Amino acid sequence: MYNNSNRTHHASDLHAQPGGTFSFTGCFMYQYPKQILTIAQQVQSYIDAGMTVTSRKDVEQALKSIGFYRLRGYLFHLYDNSTKKYVPGTKFEDILKLYQFDRELSALIFSMISKIEVALRVRLVEALLVYGDALILQDSSIFKEKKMYWQNISTIASEIARSNDVFIKHNFDRHEGEVPVWAVVEVLSFGTLSKIIKNLKTGTGSAFSILAANYRYTSKKGNSVNPSQSMFASWVQGVSVLRNICAHNSRIYNRTIHTAPEILAVDKITPAPAHNGLYQILLAMKYLRSSDEEWTEFADELDTLFQNNSSVISFGAMNLPADWKAHLSV
Repeated sequence: MYNNSNRTHHASDLHAQPGGTFSFTGCFMYQYPKQILTIAQQVQSYIDAGMTVTSRKDVEQALKSIGFYRLRGYLFHLYDNSTKKYVPGTKFEDILKLYQFDRELSALIFSMISKIEVALRVRLVEALLVYGDALILQDSSIFKEKKMYWQNISTIASEIARSNDVFIKHNFDRHEGEVPVWAVVEVLSFGTLSKIIKNLKTGTGSAFSILAANYRYTSKKGNSVNPSQSMFASWVQGVSVLRNICAHNSRIYNRTIHTAPEILAVDKITPAPAHNGLYQILLAMKYLRSSDEEWTEFADELDTLFQNNSSVISFGAMNLPADWKAHLSV
């Protein structure tokens, strides 16, 4: 039987604490200082802070489908915390346009990253087959750091087990559960691919040297060279981070992206920006492009998107220099 004798409280234990309330569990809960606002109150808060609202009905509809908090990401640079007012001339319709621009930007980038990702998978398999072993990912001898190898093996096993793809089931049923590299690579996350590439041994004839040859660039001296492993891995990591931002419908515009791809000298901004942003990841995408033709088409569509939204966007908010088009051309 449950003994309730230990549940006795002193009177002082039941006094509400500052900033808190007493919960039904007998514990004090933190009282959040801001109150939940209704949709109507959210609209009024915009108006009270000096935002121009042409149609309350349209704003209410937008808030019901997008959400007050999500839209804040497109507003904070227009809000003066000292006065608690928006910059004069701030219009809700422009904020909505900025949000819609960001959604289109995300879709365009995600589509291009998907092409980059597919090509990378194909090229990685081709490179790994130099060893002549369909189960080469299980061989620790081709990897530099053995601890990282085992960590990656654990992740690979988990991602294979989670897959419902018919070709994985085929190998479970027909080949004693052994899955060849060309099938494994198809079910791995972009992040896991990045970790595998980062840990490959390098040198003449290695899988990495074969993979890197697909992504050669022109050096300052005009020579065609392979990217170093650290450089290549940083490109893949940067693109993987942006891919996840797009996949989770998160904001891209006016956002610091906390990863640092190694940028070619010709593409570096002087003076260097305080934080990495979209520009640096777009360059990593360019270096990893699936083909010149697909990249050129993407860059043209990006330019068109920027032109169509020139009244509401800032290139500085995306870390883009004035000559960004020259840097993104192939």
